[in-house]
Amino acid sequence: MQGQSDVNVLAWAGDGGTFDIGLQSLSGAAERNDNIIYVCYDNEAYMNTGIQRSSADTLRCLDYDHAVESPKSEPKKNIMEILAAHRVPYAATASIAYPDDFFRKMQKARAVQGTRFIHLWVPCPTGHKFEERYSIKIARLAVETGMFPLYEVEHGTSYTINRTPAFSDLTEYLNLQGRFRHLTEAQIETMRRNIKWEWKRLQARVEMGQKT
Repeated sequence: MQGQSDVNVLAWAGDGGTFDIGLQSLSGAAERNDNIIYVCYDNEAYMNTGIQRSSADTLRCLDYDHAVESPKSEPKKNIMEILAAHRVPYAATASIAYPDDFFRKMQKARAVQGTRFIHLWVPCPTGHKFEERYSIKIARLAVETGMFPLYEVEHGTSYTINRTPAFSDLTEYLNLQGRFRHLTEAQIETMRRNIKWEWKRLQARVEMGQKT
């Protein structure tokens, strides 16, 4: 606001403050193309207030608001597509399991003017119900199973997939977390199909961006 060109403004907020509570103000900033870097620290629940439901929660997961008899029935909100629809200069996903990729994307965001958005996925031992020593393993499995794609979007149209996952079996990822241990095999199979469907959509956006 003071016209200083050597200042980087960084906003750092959780998934609740990004996907839900703060979406209106984030959308306004993105529409104006305010010159900020916004990082969403996504651990898929309102962890600070007791592991409550967030629209960033994964389908079928358990949290304070969902018991085993009634797990979350809605899919995770696609916050990247919301930001891409604003045609922001740069948006990207990142994971703590791939720090080099995260660092490169932060450097790239720093070199761009306008609204830049980084969606950082981070597992939570308490909220996701696992031992802390599995944090990086779970974060890596989220990427390698295809649950959390690593990609970039420039100006809302140019998509780049940064890592093609091995599409490892989903079972290990789910079994490591208490929030998923209630799932039946039929429900897990539905999640596998959803992953394939989401990847087809992402790949279609990459191809469409290349054509246009």
